[in-house]
Amino acid sequence: MSELPPLRRNFRFQMLWIGAATSGFGSTLTWLAFPLLILAITGSPATAGLVSAIRITVDLLMSLPAGVWVDRWDRRRILIIAEAARFGSYAALTLLIFADQVALWHIAVVAVINGTADAFFGPARATAIRSVVPPSQLPSAYAQEEARSHAASLAGPPIGGFLFAVGRVVPFAVDALTYLISLVCVILAKVPRHPENAAQRRKTRMRADIAEAGGWLWRQRGLRAGLAFSLVSNLVANALLLPVIVMIESRGGDSTVTGFVLAGMGLGGLLGALVSARIGAMLPPGRLMLAVVGFFALMVCATALPFGAYWPAVPLFLAMVAVPALNVALRVLVATMVPDAMMGRLTSLFGTASMGLTPLAPLIGGVLAQYIGGSGALLVIGGLLAVNVVVAAMGPGLRSLDTPAPEPAAPARDDADSGELVAAGEVVAHGAPEAEAARDGSGAAEVELDREAMRER
Repeated sequence: MSELPPLRRNFRFQMLWIGAATSGFGSTLTWLAFPLLILAITGSPATAGLVSAIRITVDLLMSLPAGVWVDRWDRRRILIIAEAARFGSYAALTLLIFADQVALWHIAVVAVINGTADAFFGPARATAIRSVVPPSQLPSAYAQEEARSHAASLAGPPIGGFLFAVGRVVPFAVDALTYLISLVCVILAKVPRHPENAAQRRKTRMRADIAEAGGWLWRQRGLRAGLAFSLVSNLVANALLLPVIVMIESRGGDSTVTGFVLAGMGLGGLLGALVSARIGAMLPPGRLMLAVVGFFALMVCATALPFGAYWPAVPLFLAMVAVPALNVALRVLVATMVPDAMMGRLTSLFGTASMGLTPLAPLIGGVLAQYIGGSGALLVIGGLLAVNVVVAAMGPGLRSLDTPAPEPAAPARDDADSGELVAAGEVVAHGAPEAEAARDGSGAAEVELDREAMRER
C-alpha cells in the first residue's frame, strides 16, 4: 500500500480552497458593508435585518430542490454557474453604487440572486471536497477549511469597515473581484461531474428523492437531536451582528471600530482551527456541542459589559476559540455516515433542518437592537443560548452522537474524471474546497452539521 501524498499536494482540493478563501474574504467585507449600506440608506436596523433575512430565506427555500439537482446533474457545471451568478450580481451592484443610483430594492434583488446561488453552490461544493479528499485526510481538510473561514473573518471586517469609510462602493467592488477569482479556481479544480446512478435518479420524482433522504435522516437519532439543537442555536447566534453594530455605535465607535471588534471573532476562530484536534479530543461530539455553545452564550453576555467600544472584541475572540473543533468533529462524524448517492440531498437537508429558523435571526437582532439597544439585545441573545443548552442537556438525544461512527467505505475507482482513486482510502494524483456556507459570514457561532459524504465515484 503506497503512502498518501500530503494534502498540500492535492491540486484540486487546494484550488477549491484558494477559491473559497478568496471569495470568503470578499464575503466578510460585505458582511459588514451590507448592513452599513442599508443603515446609510434607510437609517433602520430592522430594515437591515429584513434584507439579510431575504437572502437566507431564499437560500433555505431553494435548498432542498437544489440538493436533489446536485445529486442528478453535472456538479461541476452547477459550481461554475452559481459562482458566475454571484460575480455578476455583485458587479452590477458595484456599478449602481458607483453611479449613486442604488436603491433598497436593488440590494434585495442581489440578496435573492445570491441566496439562490448559495443554495446550489453549498451542496455542490460539499460533495466536491468529499470526492477529492481521501477519508483519512478529511480531518486535516476540514481543519484547513475552518482556518480559511476564520482567517477571512479576521481580516475581512476591519478591512471592510475601513474600505466602506473610504467609499461605499469599494468593499462591493472587491467582493465582485473575489467571486471572479473563485470562479477561475472552480474551473481549474475540475471536480467530478456526476454522482453514482445519476442518470437513473433523473427518472424519479423530486419528492421521492427528498423523502428517501428524509427517511435516512429520521433513522439517525443522534443527528436528529444535533440538528434540533443547532436549529435553535443558529437562530439565536445569527442575531448577533446588528446588536453588536448598534452597541458599538452607541459607545462612540465607527465602522472601523466595528470591523476591529468583529475581527476578534475571526482571530479566535483562526486560533481555534490550529488547536481543533486538541480541543476536539477532550469530549465526544454530543457533549462538545453543549460545552461550546454554553461557553459561547456566556461570552455573548460578557460583550454587554460597559468597558468601551473595543471591549466586545475580547469575549467574541474567546467565544470562537472552541467553535472550529466542534465543526471539524461534526463534519468528520457525518462524513463517515452519509451515502455518496445522497450527498447533495442530505447536505441541503441538514442545512435546512439546522438553519430553518435563521432567516428570522437578523430581523430579530435588528428589532431587539432598535427597541432595547445593542447591550440589552446581546444579553437576551446570550440568555436564550444558555436556555437552549440546559434544555438539550436534560434529554438523551445528544448523547447518541457520542457513539463512535463507523469508518467510511473505500472509494470506487474513477480514472476518467475523479483523478486516480485507489482502494482502501488511498488517493494518488488528484486535487481540489458556504459554505456558506458557501458560508457568508453571517453566523457568529454556527453549530454546523456540515455534511460531506462518501467519496465521489
